[in-house]
Amino acid sequence: MENYTYNSPTLQLEGLNVSKDSTYSVFLFLFFSYLFINVANVGIAFMVFIDKSLHQPMYLLFWNLSLNDILGNSVIVPRLLVDMLRPPSERIISYYECVFQAFTTHMFSTTAHTILMIMAFDRYVAICNPLRYAAIMTNKMVIKLTVSAWGVAFVLVGILLGLTIRLNRCRTLIRSLYCNNAALFKLSCESVFINNVYGLTFTVVLFTGSIGSMVLTYTKITVVCLTSNSKSLNSKALKTCSTHLLVYLIMLLSGLIVITLHRFPQYSDYRKFCSILFHIIPGSLNPIIYEVQSKAIQRFLAKFFKPKKMLKMRTISKDHMSPMAASCHAGCWHDHREKCGVQYLTQGHFDMQSGIETLTF
Repeated sequence: MENYTYNSPTLQLEGLNVSKDSTYSVFLFLFFSYLFINVANVGIAFMVFIDKSLHQPMYLLFWNLSLNDILGNSVIVPRLLVDMLRPPSERIISYYECVFQAFTTHMFSTTAHTILMIMAFDRYVAICNPLRYAAIMTNKMVIKLTVSAWGVAFVLVGILLGLTIRLNRCRTLIRSLYCNNAALFKLSCESVFINNVYGLTFTVVLFTGSIGSMVLTYTKITVVCLTSNSKSLNSKALKTCSTHLLVYLIMLLSGLIVITLHRFPQYSDYRKFCSILFHIIPGSLNPIIYEVQSKAIQRFLAKFFKPKKMLKMRTISKDHMSPMAASCHAGCWHDHREKCGVQYLTQGHFDMQSGIETLTF
């Protein structure tokens, strides 16, 4: 007969069970994957934040996607790494920490869908209605869409976890790598019919809305490209949409595999492996895909890592200046280079007091 512990304040995580020979290999793989995810996504977020040329709807929405990847992985992976170094009996987590981890996990997956849906709308307006793009995708509209993406996810996940925490618990073992809603309500000995119904409805609504919006927007974009004779429009559509679609498909397939394997308990080891990949693969590939495809990000990186160099410095006596050169006032003469009769490809500075002319690039 099974021993029951009702409403225990602590739970035990099953975690990732690997052989001793492969423990450190898996640990290092997860550690460096997590490190790369944080460095890459923080770098993207930093670039978008400080570079005004990247303050465009597409990059601001991608900034939210990077933030979501950072938060989602930071709640799951560090805890998983620590538990790998502990024996199974010592993988203890408090109930409230487990609920927070479950909430964050579902927020991560739900927000990824809502943000990518909004990015699809942004691409639709940019390609199908380019003349009104600036009027539609204003800063105010971007803020509204961003708040909606996070707000809808917060409400849906809040209800999902609210239905679970109302249940009394009679078990303490979380049969998963990390806490999630399904693992939590399986701790209860009460009826979980309502949880199953809402969970199924939640999944259907999210995936139907997500996949439906993608099919609708990309169908209209395809029609516009096929009926247009503009090669530049077709090239732009192919470049931006292929990037977005690839990111979406990676996230969608990873999530569908995990959801499908939940229905087959005999494949729990495969489900655990796919659960890890669901967090690591999108978070690792998203910044790479956008960095490779975005010329604006590439220009920023080239400018950021290429320090300015002194190209030329020479002293010019005021007595040898031409009248037109002397008429140029002290300070930055970059905007007056044509007036002074000098054509330069770089920016310069001339000090009238010292007669020092500096050219930089």
